[in-house]
Amino acid sequence: MKILIAADMEGITGVVSWDHVDPQHAEYNRFRKLMTGDVNAAIRGAFDAGAEEVIVTDGHSRGRNLLIEELDPRARLNCGSPSPLSMIQGVDAGVDAALFVGYHARVGTPNAILEHTWSSSCVAGVWINGQEMGEIGWNAAVCGHFGVPVIAISGDQTACAEAAALLGTVETAVVKWASGRMAAECLPPAVAQERIYQAARQAVQRWREGQAPQPFRLPSPITVSMELVHSEMADRVALLPGTRRLEGKRIELTADDIPTAYRTFRAAVALARE
Repeated sequence: MKILIAADMEGITGVVSWDHVDPQHAEYNRFRKLMTGDVNAAIRGAFDAGAEEVIVTDGHSRGRNLLIEELDPRARLNCGSPSPLSMIQGVDAGVDAALFVGYHARVGTPNAILEHTWSSSCVAGVWINGQEMGEIGWNAAVCGHFGVPVIAISGDQTACAEAAALLGTVETAVVKWASGRMAAECLPPAVAQERIYQAARQAVQRWREGQAPQPFRLPSPITVSMELVHSEMADRVALLPGTRRLEGKRIELTADDIPTAYRTFRAAVALARE
């Protein structure tokens, strides 16, 4: 059994501020260590439940956050950016199931630590086939395209609830309870990481017993509507072939399948950031 652990940073144990996840800030090194600890807990849980291979993908910012020298040596690490499948690089290489570690809720969600969708500075909302989606939905849908179910998630209570509503009976590890965008009641690392370990172990065990959620699949063609923060961002995104400007800050694109839509959306965000 081959497991992909897709790791983000905003949902990691103790994170409540952009300072914690910004490589330019002094606090960042503390929290990349905590990120590595959370991921190691998921790795241990997966192997203890019978996984034979674990690949980790560093999905935060430029993918250079996890401390490889402290990573469980049984795992392999996808890092750096850009990569073809970004936050879930490797999901197309014979993976059986995915675990999301350190994930956050979609943009605009109340009581959710550092909620955003892909870019806090550019993206005000994303809808896929008419359904509002954040990074949990985006990445789960790409996993689903390759027949890979998402079987566990860690993050705050709101991210975990978003995943459960969208994906079904995923195992959840709530490591903090958000009371705003930058305030939460947080578990100490040892306690939070034990929760992650147990969720990962239980999720992999359920998969082995045939009780895991089904892959999250969206019907093709895929239509993506994105709301930009400023109209000049929409000006730039509208230059991308295949896009349509619906109104001042709203752009729409259509693709034959979810991986193509995912790549086009990432290109659109890159244009918006210029």
